[in-house]
Amino acid sequence: MRPLEGITVLALEHVIAGPFCTRQLADLGARVIKIERPVVGDPARAYDERTRGQSSHFVWTNRSKESLALDLKHPEATTILERLLERADVLVQNLAPGSAARLGMSYDQLHGRHPRLIVCDISGYGADGPYRDKKAYDLLVQSEAGLVSITGTPETPAKAGCSIVDIAAGMYAYSNILAALIHRGRTGKGCRIDVSMLESMVEWMGFPLYYAYDGSTPPPRAGADHATIYPYGAFTAGDGNVIMMGLQNEREWAIFCEKVLENPALATDRRFSSNPRRSESRSLLRGIITEAFSRFGAEEILRRLDAAKIGNARVNDMKAVWDHPQLAARARWVDVESPAGSIRAFLPPGMPAEFDPRMGPIPAVGEHTVAILAELGYDDVAIGELRAQKAVQG
Repeated sequence: MRPLEGITVLALEHVIAGPFCTRQLADLGARVIKIERPVVGDPARAYDERTRGQSSHFVWTNRSKESLALDLKHPEATTILERLLERADVLVQNLAPGSAARLGMSYDQLHGRHPRLIVCDISGYGADGPYRDKKAYDLLVQSEAGLVSITGTPETPAKAGCSIVDIAAGMYAYSNILAALIHRGRTGKGCRIDVSMLESMVEWMGFPLYYAYDGSTPPPRAGADHATIYPYGAFTAGDGNVIMMGLQNEREWAIFCEKVLENPALATDRRFSSNPRRSESRSLLRGIITEAFSRFGAEEILRRLDAAKIGNARVNDMKAVWDHPQLAARARWVDVESPAGSIRAFLPPGMPAEFDPRMGPIPAVGEHTVAILAELGYDDVAIGELRAQKAVQG
């Protein structure tokens, strides 16, 4: 039995943060009923067609869910939502600020009727404050949280290459929902969870924030290099391939000089005899390392680094990650079903061995509408009328 079997989650969600949260809950066995707009569904469905004609974002964040296509503006939508809430343990919503309250779905509006309900609101900047109504796309919040200011090269700032803010907010929503379920088990009471994308990302910015404490200089943008440790970053081999390498202490520096560079005298060279000195002289040291590496291909350098127990990595593209030998050895890939057929999916990290995560199909828009409405007491005639009025799809 999975830990969240018997838990029902009603998801008024779209795009990434909300869906990423509820997919984690579904992985643990929760029943997730996803409300989507008829016909178009979650806007993330239209982001691209890269996964066998389906959106990469949607495929990633929506397996194991049931899709109920419902026009929330239709008069009957309120009744349908209320019947769903009578059965729900958790409501997750990341609609625009104020939208849930206009639907009668805020915690304050629901708590009296559903005292055991856990309501999780995910927003860009929080439920109040001067930024409440600002657009909060991932790039924008990365910028507001300071991430962009320390990422990239000295000449050009850069955003993270994945939706890191949405992921952070989704994971804080997920972990706090788990805590709220434990709390409800002890007290019998639901609660409200208010997750802000900005606050989630600022928590992850702890190191650079404290590095720049009391107005100190923040970490510089150093590309793939570390801002304060050297050598630590990208280096080019003689065959033109790039490898990543990192040294953490003086013992590793001495071993690196002796066994990899084959230049043990370099370890005691005063210009490089401590990390602060190596960091100050990184341009000169990079030239020395690059010249030494030019004699070997990337695979030989990686072999030498492994033999010396110096941290290293290949710069893998996406195909190399799909084919990564470590992931294959640990059997981390399985197949899930989708409207376009079987698709490989990554098993959730860290699951206890006592149960298998739920790896259910990715739903089509409104795939479960009829079944859910029938469960709520609607007969074929009533469902047909709602379909005719374009209140539902399915």
